[in-house]
Amino acid sequence: MAALSKAGLLFVLALGACDAGFSDHDLTDRGDAAREDDLPGFLDRYGNEYRALRIDVSEADWALNTRIIPGDPTAAERSERAHLALAKFAGDAEAQDRIRGALAGSDLSPIQRRQLEAMLRASAPYAADARAAVERRIRLENQQVETLFGFDFQIDGRSVTTNELDRLLRSSRDEAERLAAWEASKKVGQALRPRLLDLRDARNEPVQRFGFEDFAEFKTSGYEVSRTELLELTDGLIADIWPLYRELHTWARYELAGRYSRAVPEYLPAHWLPGRWGSDWSALVESDRSELDDALAGQTPEWIVREAEDFYQSVGFESLPSSFYDRSSLFPAPPQADYRKNTHASAWHVDLERDVRALMSVESDARWYETTHHELGHIYYYLSYGRDEVPVFLRTGANRAVHEAVGSLLGLASMQGAYLANRGLISESNTPSTQTAGLLREALRFVSFMPFSAGVMTRYEDELYRGEIDERSINRRWWELKRAYQGIVPPSPRGEEFADAASKTHITNDPAEYYDYAIAHALLFQLHDKIAEEVLGQDPHNTDYYGARGVGDVLKPLLEAGATRPWKTLIRETTGQDLDGQAMAEYFSPLLGWLREQNRGRDHTLPQESP
Repeated sequence: MAALSKAGLLFVLALGACDAGFSDHDLTDRGDAAREDDLPGFLDRYGNEYRALRIDVSEADWALNTRIIPGDPTAAERSERAHLALAKFAGDAEAQDRIRGALAGSDLSPIQRRQLEAMLRASAPYAADARAAVERRIRLENQQVETLFGFDFQIDGRSVTTNELDRLLRSSRDEAERLAAWEASKKVGQALRPRLLDLRDARNEPVQRFGFEDFAEFKTSGYEVSRTELLELTDGLIADIWPLYRELHTWARYELAGRYSRAVPEYLPAHWLPGRWGSDWSALVESDRSELDDALAGQTPEWIVREAEDFYQSVGFESLPSSFYDRSSLFPAPPQADYRKNTHASAWHVDLERDVRALMSVESDARWYETTHHELGHIYYYLSYGRDEVPVFLRTGANRAVHEAVGSLLGLASMQGAYLANRGLISESNTPSTQTAGLLREALRFVSFMPFSAGVMTRYEDELYRGEIDERSINRRWWELKRAYQGIVPPSPRGEEFADAASKTHITNDPAEYYDYAIAHALLFQLHDKIAEEVLGQDPHNTDYYGARGVGDVLKPLLEAGATRPWKTLIRETTGQDLDGQAMAEYFSPLLGWLREQNRGRDHTLPQESP
């Protein structure tokens, strides 16, 4: 799930990182050229020109992602032209000097300084003296995106969609069938492998010319911490939930060994777990969602989208613009279609105002019910700050993780028992056993995700952009990290002809920022705890947000601010505390005793201390 998707990747990828100063990269000692012009006028002109070019990029990338015709280069060529035009604008040396000169001034208002820092940060991937690398990156991005989202996944010679692969990995009890689906899902990594390191180098060079160590450092700098501090933060989030994850891992090993009539393995075979990357294990608790799946099977996919909109309206948000339904791509491509589409759910802010769209492949099941509520969280965030009062370059989330947290918060709320029961989608049963099953499912969704997001993906991409991963270790290092952080191993040895990491969408799309999701998970439980206790007065494990206008009252100030104020300040004002993983650990604490009882006498593979 992504807030910006490809539309924001090559230029706006920096906008979510506009809170940090530039003390580590001396970019301001370039004179005062900007003072020769009226600064407010310069900011307006620059912002308006940027916005016009960004619309062209967004529309071109929308076409590239929603209508992929194998062998037809039209969409890719249009996207490349749009990105090159934006790169030329962003990489203009004179404009960069004007921005630096303005930042050197001492008479800037806080909002002007934030705008200028956002503008300069956004130009970093387009360093004026790295034009060839910028153009090479744009071409490589488009080639890799076409390969990734146009890939023909096959099982036994039959083409299958990613929805079908995911469905098999969630529900099949046939180990051979699961293995076939898992191996098919990794073929795209092999197709992406030949250009992976070239793309890494093309991303690195422009930002290195701008003063950053590499692309990963550039992306992490938006959190107002060094890359070392960010890695310490993400490792700390894993440590906060590690006792629970260790118990979940042991429980899953024994549960799945019994399911597949196998000896209990030391580590979890990847094809035993739900999903292509073993990051969300919630489908292991099948009975908890089967009733909801059955109820949703009788509804249309469009009903699910409308239901999600109704949810947001009930807590005080506006109705979606009619253009959302006219311009979005919400459902799978028809089976007879002569094109493919990006099947990774994402939300798009095309014009930074009212043109908001979702790219999804909604089907009538519980997974898409939650995903749709999540993506509309991004959409309503866009609408909240996409207004004249917020300068163009600050029309983004407080940081990228806050954007994800808002979507994940409402996704969590949409799956709570009281809400689903009151909507008539599940029975009102709330016995201790159903409470435990529900909490277990949520832990298998949120807790199991943390070592993958904060550990495997974060460390892999950090090492990739540092240059520590080369042709001899692209696949080996991925599985070393999977084993250390998740306790997951491949079904059989995987050599360097594979690139299983590249099968994960975010390695190509929205790169070097997957820790956003881990930080977002920690924040969502802080937000949820505040809403449950202070707004609703309900058990955080069994809430019903529907109709509670106080929910909107908590969220709107955060959303409407965009990036006009420091993210740490906004989080503290909204939740009453600084960011940490304690709220998540506390939410799942009732489950820890139950798991320890289930695992009594069992061998734990994972160490007591987190990696």
